[in-house]
Amino acid sequence: MSLVSFVQTERSNVKKAIEDSLNLIDYKFQKNMKKVVIKPNMCYYWDYSTGQTTDPKIVVATIEILCEKISPEVDISIVESDASAMKCKHAFKFLGYEKIAEQYHVNLVNLSEVEAEPVKVKAGNQNFNFMLPKIIKNADLRINIPKIKYMALSKISCALKNIYGCNPYPKKFKYHSRLNETIVALNKIMRFNLCILDGIIVSGSQASKLGLVMASQDPVAMDTAAATIMGVNPKSVEYIVLAEKEG
Repeated sequence: MSLVSFVQTERSNVKKAIEDSLNLIDYKFQKNMKKVVIKPNMCYYWDYSTGQTTDPKIVVATIEILCEKISPEVDISIVESDASAMKCKHAFKFLGYEKIAEQYHVNLVNLSEVEAEPVKVKAGNQNFNFMLPKIIKNADLRINIPKIKYMALSKISCALKNIYGCNPYPKKFKYHSRLNETIVALNKIMRFNLCILDGIIVSGSQASKLGLVMASQDPVAMDTAAATIMGVNPKSVEYIVLAEKEG
């Protein structure tokens, strides 16, 4: 059974909210984990107050929990890739991640610039050739920290859609014509172990305060719950249906 937790919180108390959300799904960190990757949502240069990008405070709280639960020496990398209208080197700076990396001694990794290997994958009736970043493949723990927001092309954006940003190919608009299959294909080759959702401020017709943290080990279950919260029938979201069908 897939569990999804819901914890109401204020931005000032997000660390406890994350801990509570992990306890509710009975998640335990393994002490032997050496390398961890964290994928926040950094789709553009908008800061967290717009509801469009992950609140850095959620990422900081996650880093602190990892150091406490695993080891202060755990190797943590925050990862993102270049996109058509966004360059990692600018996003890392504008959104506050350079300061986080300096303070907490974590790595900032542009997936478009690191070693990767070719992978073939099929989703639905579509075949894909992607480059799989080795830093993701070789990680002991992969943590997805998505937002909850509406999106014209896919109806919603949450855990599954956030992994779209792990595709190192910068010109991602080339996949828009088969977006649903692309999202599922990328999740098949890059399976993240844990999702911690930032629902403090969310983006709909305008940014609004929801004050919610969610956690799950199942991105399909998380997206199903998020869609329901947003008033969207999960069965109407093609990539959720396809992802569930393909396991």
